[in-house]
Order: sequence, then C-alpha cells, then structure tokens
Amino acid sequence: MANSMKRKYFGTDGIRGRVGEAPITADFFLKLGWAAGKVLTKNATGKKRVLIGKDTRVSGYMFESALEAGLIAAGVDVDMLGPMPTPAIAYLTRTFRAAAGIVISASHNPVDDNGIKFFAADGYKLPDQVEMEIEALLDQPLITNDSNHLGKARRISDAAGRYVEFCKGSLPSGFSLSGMKVVLDCAHGATYDVAPKVFKELGATTLTIGNQPNGFNINDQCGSTHTAALASLVLDEQAHMGIAFDGDGDRVLFIDDQGELVDGDELLFIIAQHRHRMQGGCTGVAGTLMSNLGLELALAEMHIPFARTKVGDRYVVEAMKENNWSLGGEGSGHVLCSDLNTTGDGIVSALQVLRAVVDSGKTLRELKAGMNKLPQLMINVRLPRKMDISADQDINRAVADAEKKLAGRGRVLLRPSGTEPLIRVMVEGEDSALVESCAKAIAEIVEHRVSTVKS
Repeated sequence: MANSMKRKYFGTDGIRGRVGEAPITADFFLKLGWAAGKVLTKNATGKKRVLIGKDTRVSGYMFESALEAGLIAAGVDVDMLGPMPTPAIAYLTRTFRAAAGIVISASHNPVDDNGIKFFAADGYKLPDQVEMEIEALLDQPLITNDSNHLGKARRISDAAGRYVEFCKGSLPSGFSLSGMKVVLDCAHGATYDVAPKVFKELGATTLTIGNQPNGFNINDQCGSTHTAALASLVLDEQAHMGIAFDGDGDRVLFIDDQGELVDGDELLFIIAQHRHRMQGGCTGVAGTLMSNLGLELALAEMHIPFARTKVGDRYVVEAMKENNWSLGGEGSGHVLCSDLNTTGDGIVSALQVLRAVVDSGKTLRELKAGMNKLPQLMINVRLPRKMDISADQDINRAVADAEKKLAGRGRVLLRPSGTEPLIRVMVEGEDSALVESCAKAIAEIVEHRVSTVKS
C-alpha cells in the first residue's frame, strides 16, 4: 500500500468531492474518462468496452456526458446503464465481459457531492497500481484518436431486469418471502426502481419510501444515513422490518419490528451465524478497526475467526481474499458476501439476512440478540481542510486520559474520513455513560485544536 499515500486524486473509495470544486468538474471528468479508457483497455482483446452507471444526482448527467466523451476520444466503446446501484455495475461488468465498469456516485454523501468509482473486468475495485497509472496519464496531454479509431456509445435498456434476476438468483430456488411485510427506504437513490421489484417478485408485501428521485433529494433525510422516518413507518404499519439503502445501493441497514436500528455489525453476525448453523459453516469474517467488539466476541463463541482491517471496503475485500473468506463488512452497512458479488451489495446482503430470518423461524430482533453489542459512540469533527493531528500533544493527552478511564475494557480510535474532511472520534466500552463522556471530551479537544489551526 505504499503507493496509496502518493495518490493525488484517488481516495479510499475512488474520487469524491464537492461538485464544481476541483477535481469534481466536467473538464476533469473528460480527461479522466480519456486516461481511464487508455489504461483500463490497454490489455483488452477484441472490442474495448466500458460500462457507465450512476446514481440519481442531477450532476450525474454532466459527468456521464464528460466521461462518455473522454472514453470515446480514447477509442473505447461505452455502454450507458443509467441510474443503477453500484453493485449492479460490478455484476454487469463481468456479465458483459467489459474491460471495466464506472460508477458516478458519492454514495451516502449529500447531493452537493459527487464522485467516481471504477471496477476492473473481474468486478473488483481497482488495485492501487492501476489507479496510479491513471493518475500518471492525467498529467499528459489529451490526444483524441483519429475518426477511424473512435469509440461508440449505446444505451443498455435491459440492465435493471438483468440485475433484478441476479439478486433473486442469490437465494435458493423456491425461496419465498410470502407473508413477510417489509418497508423499504431507497434514499431517492440508485435502488429506487430495482429494490421494490426484487422484494415484490419474491412474494413480500412491500411499502416503499425514498423512491421518488428528482435529482436533488438523494440521501435527504432518508436512506441508511437517516432512518427515523423508516423506523416510524415500520411501527405504524406493524411491519416485520424496515430496510434502508444508501444513495448508490452498496450499503444496507435494517429496522426491527420494534423500530430499533440493526447496524452492519449486527447484520454480519446474523449472516455469519446462519451460515455457521445452517449452511455448512462460516470460514471467517473480516471487519475493520471500527467493528464493534461485541461482534468479535460473538464470533469467537462460535469459533469463527475474525480479522480487523483499515476502514474501507477495499481493505475488507483484501483480507477476505488473503484468508479465503466469503464474508466481511463494516458497521456502516457495507456487507460483503464475495460468494455472491464482488463488492458490497445492499440488496443481496438484505436478502441474506431475510434468508436467515425465514430459515430460523425467528424474528430479526431475536436473531440480533445473539450478539451483545457494546456501547460505542462516534463523533465526527469537521475540519477546515485536510490535516494531520496525530502529533498533537493535547489531543494525544486526551486520548491517553480516556484509555486510562476505560482501564483496558474498551477502545479509543481517531481516524480521518477517507471521503469527507472529518476526523472520526470513536470510543467503545462496557459502560455507556463512560463511553459518552470520554468521546465528548476528546471531540471537544479536537474541535478546539483544529479551530486554532489557520488555513
């Protein structure tokens, strides 16, 4: 990972930022399309083809056109998928035998942001060295191919139907959700069309919110980052559960029948427990530094190995590959079942949870009770700009004080966000009051220190 520190544009999950501010501009995306086209198709045999999908942000139209032009200038044929979940692009890249797949999305971020993610021909995100090759070419002049060697573009009309069938195919033949009442929240994002179809075709009674995208309301008080409305509707409708996706559909969170949140760590436990008891075993689970200690302890009781990685699904995938495991994820709702798809897939992961519910005959609430989730609080401190606080003596002293109070029965973690100008302050322990006081004390020190740093 040494080269990852030298990358100018790529972060932990592609390139992301505020629309209109470098590098999230139309001219940059034009150049990026050209550079990516050259790098990603240099070893392609036969037709050089790349897929482009997007979420529902209004800026997606602009960036879609810019990328299309850049790719065509590089001699690459482009298949336009329109609004589609990120994991659908990973799947379709493989099935279309394309050289790469591109997603225009800022995931769970607000509408003012946008970004881009790349998938290689195998449906996995790009390795660091390929991202470095693209960045190196961005420093070169854009040279358009001659007319005889330009790419072409076409719209793929049946992409949604293909993905719906793929999602249903992740379950055993004959599996049914008949008798299940489910509320879906699609975050006015990329799952707004396909998610309701999947659950209805599997026999569930569904109510859907967050399925009226207008280009500006993605993730706006809805979806996996804002679950209050979903929880209220689950209670009002006496539904079995609620399912919340994020803007691009690679995350999922649940609401149980009592209106309580079921986060990504608990979902991982439910799937792992089901595989351990009813599917011939679970070889291991990959989590991150932020994964709740309760998950690790619950897996240990079942003798299921657990490994922590840096935060980011790309690192979780690396750990899964290294250990030959098929399950991993993050508390945020990135749940990866690599035996089913190559990236986090909100719909497919949700179906795995529902399979555990149906097969066990238990409620979601009963299943999650098998994991004793330790109190954990995370406070985000916004930064005026990217900065390194690791050597700040006042902050380090506050962390040491908190660790002393936790007395070896908890954890403190400070880390920069990979997608936003934030420092995340996380404290975890057995005593919720102590966890809260420690987290707030550290966050106050961090806020004070960063406010005194002049740009």
